[in-house]
Amino acid sequence: MAVTAQMVKELREKTGAGMMDCKKALTETSGDMEKAIDYLREKGIAKAAKKADRIAAEGSAVIKTEGNEAVILEVNSETDFVAKNEGFQELLNSLAAHLLAKKPANIEEALASTMDSGVSVQDSINTAIAKIGEKITLRRFEVVTKSDNGAFGAYLHMGGRIAVLTVVEGTTDETVAKDVAMHIAAVNPKYISRDQVSEEETAHEREVLTQQALNEGKPENIVAKMVEGRLSKFFEDICLLDQSFVKNPDEKVKQYVASKGATVEAFVRYEVGEGIEKRQDNFAEEVMNQVRK
Repeated sequence: MAVTAQMVKELREKTGAGMMDCKKALTETSGDMEKAIDYLREKGIAKAAKKADRIAAEGSAVIKTEGNEAVILEVNSETDFVAKNEGFQELLNSLAAHLLAKKPANIEEALASTMDSGVSVQDSINTAIAKIGEKITLRRFEVVTKSDNGAFGAYLHMGGRIAVLTVVEGTTDETVAKDVAMHIAAVNPKYISRDQVSEEETAHEREVLTQQALNEGKPENIVAKMVEGRLSKFFEDICLLDQSFVKNPDEKVKQYVASKGATVEAFVRYEVGEGIEKRQDNFAEEVMNQVRK
């Protein structure tokens, strides 16, 4: 497979490695992006174990809680300016109330459901599009529940650019749940605890770390011990309870929640636009194309 400049650019953005190193990695792995990342990590060239999705689309996320139920949702727009529009915010809040009340199973069901106004969610969004003048989409949502002995933590960062909803049981103190939500917003863990990490993901990481240690010239008799130590750091990077608490780095998140007699049951973290590729406009090229016509 031919290695393109765009592929090299993407690999550089994901790993921070140099251009020639990226090109070689892609060549060696026949253009397989994931294998190229592993190749660079094994060579000790790429430091990033977590590959963040590019943030592209605009919009906002919101959280609504009511009793033992809560909803978190993301609605996208074309520009950040529209996301701050009063009409857009009204739509966001009305959708939150509707989703919390009706609890549709998925986006398709949500869009087809009827709001209190008598029109479907999709028609309500279409009306907002006509008024605001931009494409607007309901991208995702999740409804969560807690017990009477639990608490929700709702945290919005940068006016809804990042939204985190946590469910903590064993305490009704919302401050505890919100503290955990703020930590999640800042650190972005993938899992609550190590037992949620699949055997496949752990085995893959162990394989990469083993090859990395061997490539560093470490003796085989100490490689296994080194790998287990590095694997612990891997779990710290992706598991909430293993992470140093942002409000007090001297203790782990699991120690903080335990000190409150609580446990973290669930969390949902939305970062607006994550994973959506934004159209890259080349205005100079656009002008030249117009001139050539």
